Amino acid sequence: MKKISSLIAFVVLFLFAGNMFSQSITGVWETIDDKTGDPKSHVEIYKKGTKYYGKVVKLLPGATTKVCNDCPGDKKGKSLINLDILWDMKADGDQLSGGEIVDPADGKVYRCKISLDGKNKLAVRGYIGISLLGRTQYWKRVK
Repeated sequence: MKKISSLIAFVVLFLFAGNMFSQSITGVWETIDDKTGDPKSHVEIYKKGTKYYGKVVKLLPGATTKVCNDCPGDKKGKSLINLDILWDMKADGDQLSGGEIVDPADGKVYRCKISLDGKNKLAVRGYIGISLLGRTQYWKRVK
């Protein structure tokens, strides 16, 4: 009986851990233009050390620019492919926060919060000052 209980506990733990892994924010996400609803790019969110970053890995036909002409600093004039458009994000409970995101269309940089909205939808909020003064885009997980 003890072996059966241990086996059940192990199976439940394995299923729970697998579910947590499948709901990771890391991975490739399809960005959606919040104004037109068109898919624009694929962004890979990855962890480096204790921080998270997001780089463009593919541009889609709905992309409005291929080069970050108005981006600040060392991002200015660079191709969007393999360019980090979000950086310095830190795990904060069930979300990422504390970093920034750039809008490649105009080069504006915003503070950023990212959280899962279901297992295949990501809420990416860019804002200035406080989170209430911003907008949210919803990205879809690429399978």
